[in-house]
Amino acid sequence: MDSMIEEQFTAMYRCHRVAVERYVLRRVQAEDVGDVLAEVFLTAWRRYEQIPADPLPWLYGVARRVLANDRRAARRRRDLSDRLAVQPQPHAHAEDVAGLTDVARAFSRLSSQDQEVLRLCLWEELTPSEIAQVLGQAQIAVRVRLHRARQRLQKHRRPISQIPPASPVGIQQEAKDARR
Repeated sequence: MDSMIEEQFTAMYRCHRVAVERYVLRRVQAEDVGDVLAEVFLTAWRRYEQIPADPLPWLYGVARRVLANDRRAARRRRDLSDRLAVQPQPHAHAEDVAGLTDVARAFSRLSSQDQEVLRLCLWEELTPSEIAQVLGQAQIAVRVRLHRARQRLQKHRRPISQIPPASPVGIQQEAKDARR
């Protein structure tokens, strides 16, 4: 049975490959035709039972969808490339890195309750009412906790000019000292 399907598929391929290839060639660069054609006939092989008696229009439809997927993928790659091109260079922003280190140091000095409420707000991007559901508290209580946690975080931050060069061990020790 499998050899019969293989023979029928091969006959269909030989009969319609040139037509599908021309269809694709009119829509993409010549160097991309082989990849699209391979994807079209791979899809045809996988869905052999769904191919109608007159397969050419169906093959054109498959080719159309493969081309649409390729265009979307190319657009996503281009958009990503554009976003990456405007990303700041890491070596150009030493003050930003120092500021982030300062925030991490200040954050580590907070109580675990303050850290949790800030993580839910900032990392998980939850609203106060959603945080209230997570914590099983009233929304007003969460709003107060968020306000106070933000104040404590700001209190623990220092201006960049006052930040000494830090090592991970130094940050951990400062956090232990601050909790005592």
